[in-house]
Amino acid sequence: MTTMSEKLWTAQDVAEFLQVSRSWVYHRAESGELPHFRVGGALRFSPTDIDAYVRGTRSENARVVSFVGRRSK
Repeated sequence: MTTMSEKLWTAQDVAEFLQVSRSWVYHRAESGELPHFRVGGALRFSPTDIDAYVRGTRSENARVVSFVGRRSK
């Protein structure tokens, strides 16, 4: 579960951590295999959720979530 003090990772951060390509990360995220957040058009990942994925202990709280922000005028 992501906490307010936890910095979210980019797809590049996840790719480096898992030692895979960035496209692998995008494909797994879009298929729902990797838990992620969508902030606008960008994918972001909780380090805690990615660690759980690696350990095979993915939390039931780990979900794919989209955030749609309001545009400031």
